[in-house]
Amino acid sequence: MTDSIRLAKRIAEMRACSRREAELIIVGGWVKVDGVVIEEPQFRVADQRIEIDPAAVSEQAEPVTLLLHKPAGIAASTLQLDYANQWSEDASGLQPLKVHFSRLTACAPLDDFAGGLLVLTQDWRIARKLTEDAATVEHEFVIEVAGDLATSQTPEGIKRLNRGGGANPSSSLKISWQNETRLRVALKGGQIAPIAQACASAGLQIVTIKRIRLGGVAMGKLPAGQWRYLRAAERF
Repeated sequence: MTDSIRLAKRIAEMRACSRREAELIIVGGWVKVDGVVIEEPQFRVADQRIEIDPAAVSEQAEPVTLLLHKPAGIAASTLQLDYANQWSEDASGLQPLKVHFSRLTACAPLDDFAGGLLVLTQDWRIARKLTEDAATVEHEFVIEVAGDLATSQTPEGIKRLNRGGGANPSSSLKISWQNETRLRVALKGGQIAPIAQACASAGLQIVTIKRIRLGGVAMGKLPAGQWRYLRAAERF
C-alpha cells in the first residue's frame, strides 16, 4: 500500500513547480482527485487519479465581493455562506471557491431587526469606499409602517416626512409612498435614526425595514438568505 502525501506535494512534483505555486493551483479549484475538485492543499493522496486543469494558473485568487440578502430578525454573524445558498441566477460568471468565503469584511452593517442588502468583501478598495466614504454613499430602503397612514399620505404629510421631524426639508432624506403601507426612503449614510424620527413626526411606526440598494448596487430579485457575487460592471 502506497503511503499518502499532501496533495500540494504531489502537484508540485507533477508540475515541477514550488510548493507555494502548487497550493495556489489547488485553492484555485484547478485540481480534481478521482473526478472531484479538491481545494485543500493538505488533502492526503496516495494512488488516486489526479487531474490538473490545462488552464490552471498558480496565481493568488482575485478578491471577491458577496452580496447577501439578510433576512430580518437574524444576526448577520449567524448566517452561513457556502455553495448551497448561492443564488441560482447569479450572472457573475465566477466559479465559487472555498477561499471566497474567508477573510470577508462586512461593510455597512444592518441591525438585527432589519433585512436586505448586506455587503461582504475581500477587496480593500470596496471596504474603504463603504467605510471611510460612508457618509457620501446613498442607501435606499423599503419600510413597512403602521399608524396615521391617511394623514401621512396627504401632500402636507409627505412634506412633514421629508422634513425629518425638523422645520426644513432634509437635503439627504428623500421619502415617498410606494403603496398604502410602504415607504421608499433614500438617504446618505444609511442611518436608521433619521428615518425613525421622520416617521415618528408623522405619527408612523416602523414595522419592518429592508435595504434594497447601496450606492449604485441594487439587491434586485436576490431571495432572502441567498447571496451572489458583485458583477464586474457594478459600482457602489
